[in-house]
Amino acid sequence: MNRYLIHLCAVVFSLFVVATAPVFAAGTSDGSSTASSTESSYADAKAMVDAGKFKDALPALQMITQDDPKNADAWNLLGFTHRMLGHMDDASKAYLVVLKINPNHLGALEYQGELFLKTGKPDLAKANLAKLKALCGNCEQFGDLDKAISAAGV
Repeated sequence: MNRYLIHLCAVVFSLFVVATAPVFAAGTSDGSSTASSTESSYADAKAMVDAGKFKDALPALQMITQDDPKNADAWNLLGFTHRMLGHMDDASKAYLVVLKINPNHLGALEYQGELFLKTGKPDLAKANLAKLKALCGNCEQFGDLDKAISAAGV
């Protein structure tokens, strides 16, 4: 009987703990983790960029790169956003940061190559294309930059 009473108390206590614990929906956070907050902010900024809302995404990306200066993907998206807004110098600076963090960042090599085409530096774009070919063969980034170079007629 003692075992039964102990087991019953344990079950009741467990139910009490579960019933009174804070409830979060799947995928939400209590905000105590900076990393998950940054990931969430990045996802929101990426969604804005994907929707073509570059002006809206810009402050969020600037904040993310300030809070997490080693986030190569955020820097790359910041560079892309600047490029889409016509801020070529800022885009160039962002891509240089990405490539300092990760010299083999495929997205940055593609986007920087596209920037080189827009700023009249086709030889540098071709150098990025060659590096992409060496890194990933016929990957998406190689194909996209190759098409951009062909479309530019260089």
